[in-house]
Amino acid sequence: MTEPTDPSRPPEPVAVVMAAGKGTRMRSDLPKVVHEVAGRPMVCHVVEACFAAGCARVIAVVGYEQQLVRDALAAFGDRVRFAVQEEQLGTGHAVQCAADELADLDPQTPVLVLAGDGPLIRTGTLEALLGLHRSSGAAATLATSVIDDPTGYGRIVRDAGGRLVGIVEQKNATPEQLEIREVNPSYYCFGLGAMTGALAKVGRDAASGEYYITDVPAILLKSGARVEVIDAVPAEDVLSINTPEQLAEVDRVLRARLAHSTGAAS
Repeated sequence: MTEPTDPSRPPEPVAVVMAAGKGTRMRSDLPKVVHEVAGRPMVCHVVEACFAAGCARVIAVVGYEQQLVRDALAAFGDRVRFAVQEEQLGTGHAVQCAADELADLDPQTPVLVLAGDGPLIRTGTLEALLGLHRSSGAAATLATSVIDDPTGYGRIVRDAGGRLVGIVEQKNATPEQLEIREVNPSYYCFGLGAMTGALAKVGRDAASGEYYITDVPAILLKSGARVEVIDAVPAEDVLSINTPEQLAEVDRVLRARLAHSTGAAS
């Protein structure tokens, strides 16, 4: 017999981890997220951080060579569920592919949406993101980072009062917006109901033909919903992994961090 749900208790968060891509610049036939960082497939570090932050389940969105990703996450058992993105049509499409695995949840459930190729993610960052999301009652909360070289990242555009206006991708940014150093490292928390409604309104990008999760905050703002931003991602954690050389650099950083934490604990 299952225990009845306590209506006074807020729903536990869940996570959608995007892990469907190949990573063409990695010069490998493996899915990008199964390349090892500090001795483990990089996606395992992301999933582990989600569970450490209190997630009840993680939905991994898989696609290219999906069995290899499933095998990499097998040790987490049935706490990790899978959704298939047959055709990679962008981050918004990836999250929509997870709809069936989210359908049984309370519309108020906080949903973390994260990239599977970000192994430097910290549990503390996710806890801060979830904390602000819950305390503010926001429909969406973004964790951002301020970095010295924002080239390639979506910029966080704010109004004169410091409130979020939207996320502008580099290719669409004005010269003034390109000077912004606060970037979007793809750490999102959405209320499930708000996210589902906004995703249905995301249009296909004219240039790429893809659907982007970055459009969701602006759609929510336009509807009058509350969207919060927290500068919570350390600049070091924003290191990209698109090439073998970048993989080696992130591996070095994470090994040093783990060695430090182990030394501090002993």
